[in-house]
Order: sequence, then C-alpha cells, then structure tokens
Amino acid sequence: MSMSFFAILLLSLVLSGCDIFDPESIRARNFLPPPTYQGSVERGEVNYKNNCARCHGVDMAGTAEGPPLMNKTYGSSHHADLSFYHAVKNGVKQHHWKYGDMPMLTGISPEEVSDIVAFVRFQQQLRGIK
Repeated sequence: MSMSFFAILLLSLVLSGCDIFDPESIRARNFLPPPTYQGSVERGEVNYKNNCARCHGVDMAGTAEGPPLMNKTYGSSHHADLSFYHAVKNGVKQHHWKYGDMPMLTGISPEEVSDIVAFVRFQQQLRGIK
C-alpha cells in the first residue's frame, strides 16, 4: 500500500475524533493504572492472597493449579511487569508449564494489579530472582 493511503487513514482517524492517541484511553484499553499510581507491597500482599494464592500458592511456590512465581521464569528479566496486567485482563495460554491456561480475572482493578506486582517483585528480590 502506498504512503498516501496511510496518510489518509491517519488523517481520517484524527479528524474523526478517534482517541487512539489519548493517553487516558490508551491506559484504559491496556488495563493500566494511572502513571502516578505507586504500587504498595502491603496492599499487594492482601490482593495477592485474595486473587492469586489459590493457584500460585500462599508462598508463591505454585500449586497443582498454577506455576510458582518464585521462579526465574517470572522474574522481571523474563516477564515484564506489563505481562501481569495482560494476564489478569486477558488470561494466558499455557506456554511455560503444564497447568493449563490461566483464565482472565474479573473484579480486580489495574491499581490492585499494580499492588500485586509490587508484592511479587519485592518477594522475588528477597530471593535473588531478577
């Protein structure tokens, strides 16, 4: 396709009031907390226990239903924080382990996920997982 096609497409999106460039719309579409939100390890521990521990274990060592988060596979060098938001919003197809697919989670906010990420990363750091 020609560059003029893409230029016309972009111009039509802008003129139609499309919000593809609006930061708030991008944040909401991608299930992210506001940029100023600071995840809390303390709140994250509570949110983890309420939303994640059943499958990933109270101690994050995994269960028969879900993999261990205290494993280098889930360290920040392999799974970016963004992957946690994606997993909650969309679920995850089985790819590292043989536990089956992770279903999407409902009833949890991006801010709560941010708290969970803070808690998981803190615990990983304590165990030397990067």
